[in-house]
Amino acid sequence: MADESFIHIVRVDIDPEHEAAFNAWYEQRHFPDLLACPGWLSAKRFVSVGDGPKYAAMYEVAGRWAFETPEFLKVRGFGPFESLVKNFVRIQLKPMSGPA
Repeated sequence: MADESFIHIVRVDIDPEHEAAFNAWYEQRHFPDLLACPGWLSAKRFVSVGDGPKYAAMYEVAGRWAFETPEFLKVRGFGPFESLVKNFVRIQLKPMSGPA
């Protein structure tokens, strides 16, 4: 993938006893921290209605370089939930064509 914008999707599960705290951390801390990093353009969360990990986060990223900034390296991962996250899946997608 050339250094162009793409969609970065992360899917995870977390045990029910940690869900409320995980969801609060994700929305109140993780999203603001990531969106303050150069190259992280947008973020949105989802909950699965089918198979696979329950939670998904979708990010628009300006390029691969956004994963190498000092700002991102400080906030990457799942913070206090790192050891509690299960079934981690990463999907990266680039557009096949321009806007419709």
